[in-house]
Amino acid sequence: MGQLGLSPRSYFLATVHRQENVDNEERFRGILKSLEMVGDRFGLEVVYPIHPRAKRQMEAFGIAPKGLRLIEPLDYLSFLQLENSARLVLTDSGGVQEETCIMKVPCVTLRYNTERPETLDVGSSILAGTDPHEIVKKTAQMLTKKREWANPFGDGKAGERIVQISGEKTEKD
Repeated sequence: MGQLGLSPRSYFLATVHRQENVDNEERFRGILKSLEMVGDRFGLEVVYPIHPRAKRQMEAFGIAPKGLRLIEPLDYLSFLQLENSARLVLTDSGGVQEETCIMKVPCVTLRYNTERPETLDVGSSILAGTDPHEIVKKTAQMLTKKREWANPFGDGKAGERIVQISGEKTEKD
C-alpha cells in the first residue's frame, strides 16, 4: 500500500461500522480500546478506514482513540488491496469476513454472531464479541493460524462450468 507507506503483513486492518456497535457508546468505546490494546500487544499499527457513521458517533461520544491510524474511507479496489496485505483484519462486516476468507487473511469478527458461519467453520474467522480482553485473546489465537483453510465460497470457475455444461446440452439436443 504505497500511498499509505505500509508494507505487506506489517499492520492490522480494522473496520467497525455496524449500528449495534457504533451507536452503543459503551460497546464502541470497548472496541476502540481493544484496537489500541491489540496494536500495543502485538507491536503492529492498526489502520482504520473510518466509516462516516462511526466517525459521527466517535465525535458525538467525544472519543479520541490513541494509537490507531484513522484514515478516510477508501474506494473498493484500494480497500481490497489494503485488506489483502493486512496481517490480520478485525471487523464487524459480513462482507469483509467473506473477503478475508477468500484472500486467506485471518479475521477476528467483532460480533457475537455472524451471517457468515462458513468462515467460522473453515477457521478463517473467529467470533470475539466486543469485550476488549476477549478481542485481544482471539487476535492472539488467529495470529497463530496457518492460512490454509478451504474456501467455502467456491473456486471462481462457475462461469466456465456453466458454459461447458450449456455446450454439452446443446450438442445433445
